[in-house]
Amino acid sequence: MEDHLKGLYAALLVPFNEKGEIKEAGLRQIVRNAIDTQKLDGLYVNGSSGENFLMNTAQKKEVFRIAKDEAKDAIRLIAQVGALDLNEAIELGQYATELGYDALSAVTPFYYPFTFEEIRDYYFKIIEATGNKMIVYSIPGLTGVNISIQQFEELFQNDHIIGVKYTAPDFFLLERLRKAFPDKLIYSGFDEMLVQAAISGVDGAIGSTFNVNGIRTRQIFENAQQGRIESAYRIQHETNDIIETVLKLGLYPTLKAILAEKGLDTGVPKAPFHPFNETNRETLQQLIQRYQL
Repeated sequence: MEDHLKGLYAALLVPFNEKGEIKEAGLRQIVRNAIDTQKLDGLYVNGSSGENFLMNTAQKKEVFRIAKDEAKDAIRLIAQVGALDLNEAIELGQYATELGYDALSAVTPFYYPFTFEEIRDYYFKIIEATGNKMIVYSIPGLTGVNISIQQFEELFQNDHIIGVKYTAPDFFLLERLRKAFPDKLIYSGFDEMLVQAAISGVDGAIGSTFNVNGIRTRQIFENAQQGRIESAYRIQHETNDIIETVLKLGLYPTLKAILAEKGLDTGVPKAPFHPFNETNRETLQQLIQRYQL
């Protein structure tokens, strides 16, 4: 197992201006916040939380470049390169590999009803073209792609596929994966279910709210790992109170607004997302004050 890649990763947020352009200074601030304030182990770059699927190829490369340049070797970096255009995924994978990213990840191909053989070959072709390690990104709620235990076994026969970002509520499958593949990395992808995933034996977690709630996240994870289940659940309950409010106000606009209240230049979400609704500003400030975000 790639033990050095275990741990807690922020799904990196990306700040945009009103024209949809990346705000480089703000992105550097968000990277530094993950390292210096939230004390996380790594960054998952250009995932869903980075509004990746709203960006063109050049913008995705810009995010990879800025994040690596700011983080250097202070934190581990996973590059999410998945795209419906396999050529783009390969181009992004080669670019991130040249920059020195620790591993690649790729969302399963989506929208079209791809066969498993097509999905498998998509991963194998990215690996063949880059030579880098790969973490499967399984998020069936958004992609409609469910991977069975037998299909995971077939994927994991490729030594370059070192693990999975598991963003699914099926804890029976998670338990089966953990038992069947003790030497593969499993990252939990649901922030609100971290305590259950940690009890199930995941090696780490990747989450959007870690950008603002990293300290509690580590407390949940470490308490659960060390058998202090009651303490882990108490902190998870508090965390889920935060998540519930954030989701009600709008996930990405609200996370950016929380960081903006701390002085970071987080800009606005990329259209067609709407910016933070200012009628909710008082609720936001109460949330920040109550939970010391």
